[in-house]
Amino acid sequence: MDLNEIREGRLSVIAEEAELSRESTTMEPYNMPTRGVSTFQRFSVDTNESLRFEPCEDSSPSPTGAEDGTDEEDVFKEGETEIEVVAIRSQLQGKVSEMESFAGHLEEIFLTVEENFGRQEQNLEHHYNDVLQTLAQRYDERAASLEEEKKGKLEALYTQLLSCGQAMDSSKELIEGAQEIYRCEDQRLFLKTVMPTIKSVEEFAKEEFDFTLATSLEFDTPLADMSDVKTMMDSINVVPAPSAPVINPQMANSASQTFLRVCWSLFSDDTVEYYELYYRPVLEDTPADGTCAPPVSNVKVKETHCTVTGLLPNAQYELWVTATNTTGISPTSEKALYMTVPSPPVIKQRECSSCPEAALIRWESGNTNPVDSYTVELSEMDTDGTQSGITESIVAVPTCQCLIQLQAGHRYLIAVRAVNIGGPSDRSDVITASTTGTFFHLLEDTAHPCLSMSEDGFTMFYGDEELPISAMALDANTFARCVAVLGDLIPVRCRHYWEVEVDDVTEYRIGVAYEDTERNSYLGANNTSWCMRHILTPTRHKYEFLESGWSPDLRITVNPVRIGVALDYERGTLSFYNVDLEQHLHTFHCHFRNYVHPCFSLDNPGALTVHNGIEAPAYTFI
Repeated sequence: MDLNEIREGRLSVIAEEAELSRESTTMEPYNMPTRGVSTFQRFSVDTNESLRFEPCEDSSPSPTGAEDGTDEEDVFKEGETEIEVVAIRSQLQGKVSEMESFAGHLEEIFLTVEENFGRQEQNLEHHYNDVLQTLAQRYDERAASLEEEKKGKLEALYTQLLSCGQAMDSSKELIEGAQEIYRCEDQRLFLKTVMPTIKSVEEFAKEEFDFTLATSLEFDTPLADMSDVKTMMDSINVVPAPSAPVINPQMANSASQTFLRVCWSLFSDDTVEYYELYYRPVLEDTPADGTCAPPVSNVKVKETHCTVTGLLPNAQYELWVTATNTTGISPTSEKALYMTVPSPPVIKQRECSSCPEAALIRWESGNTNPVDSYTVELSEMDTDGTQSGITESIVAVPTCQCLIQLQAGHRYLIAVRAVNIGGPSDRSDVITASTTGTFFHLLEDTAHPCLSMSEDGFTMFYGDEELPISAMALDANTFARCVAVLGDLIPVRCRHYWEVEVDDVTEYRIGVAYEDTERNSYLGANNTSWCMRHILTPTRHKYEFLESGWSPDLRITVNPVRIGVALDYERGTLSFYNVDLEQHLHTFHCHFRNYVHPCFSLDNPGALTVHNGIEAPAYTFI
């Protein structure tokens, strides 16, 4: 019978029982008097096994909701009955759902039983065919042996029969010769022939004849060795050992930092009681001979999948599996490599920068094994400082940095996840990025050895003490002649603004420079840097705006204490302002071929403080 027919038949039985129940509910139970509003409703089972309620046909509602003589208590009882009916309906719906679920489960069991029966039937037929083939071979061997034995016996009897015939012929010849001599009347001839005849008779009489049969008339019937057939018969009820399982490649998002979900498959005609999954970490420094290989762990399961726990993050594991039943253990599967999820990246906050249009986020992987990609998550902060419910993701970032386009005048919470085949890592620590203004840190690897930085990284100091020669070791990226440092400005061609706090007794240079500006030169003395220079003379404070060593002849009467620097890539301008007076000092006009970095230099002992991440005043980009 087809499964659909069984299921339809089962559902029809349920429908018939429900119909009987419906008919019974239409009857007046316990001779209950009929009211204007019936206290009973009937239900029927629809084809989709849901319950449908209908009012009884014999109940006619009263216009007032109750007949004459029906008091409030009766109406209340009717309401209670309605509630009870609804509760019963819910219970029946639950029962029908349970029955449907149970029917589906039985259907699965039926399919499993049918599949197992097919496998066992095929296995039984195969074993019995082997037994019959072995028995037929033994029959042929035994029949051939009997045929050889019969042939030998017949040949021996035939030889004995020929010998007897020859003896009888010789005896017959002697008798006939003696008779002829006896009848002979010539005495001379009688005496001449009788002696040889007597001698022949005597010689014939001396011959001994064996009158026993040359062979036995019985055939040998040795006991047949049927031990192998018995073994084959016994093996009919023995399940063969399973073949080697096939471990599946790792699926995406099938791991965490500490566990792996592993799946494998087996040939359909194998019977298995349980599986054993073996695993061990793959270490890069493991010797080739395996003498110091990590220990192997194993877990026993009954399903074709397993979750392995207690693992290391971003680690590669080697896994293999065996199948076992009552007959034996299968060969091991081929080994597969799985990866746990990476550890969360670490955002390098001192290397992140932003501007009104974008943010540049840098991080380090924090993982020994390679990571496939990274995902950057950002959500906007509301005006009250709380996180909005919307989170955007930038996926498949190949390197440890990402330039994100943002809206101006907002604050964002940004985190990073590392991703491999196992899935994404946990989120990194969250940082805040603001697009109110341009924000950057100083590149300490470019700083002259005489410069020291404050803890927050925004104030630089040039001390009076002289450094020993050993501390003056410089590399190609470090300023050697000019006591300077570069800032890590975000590489976005838009408007940037920052401010520098100075004092009257410090000689300094502030401006911008290309990343490859000459490290063994002063700022403003070449065509790769532009700066405002402050010089102390015996008579006055002198200010220069240097490009390729040249400056226009300008005089500033009020010494600026806070200098605003405005960089506009689109217009190709670099402007300086006295922030306290909102006074324009000078503007360079240059179409910058590459991105530039803020630059700061101290020509004598003193300090400078950089203020960034602030909104540009309205007068700067007019």
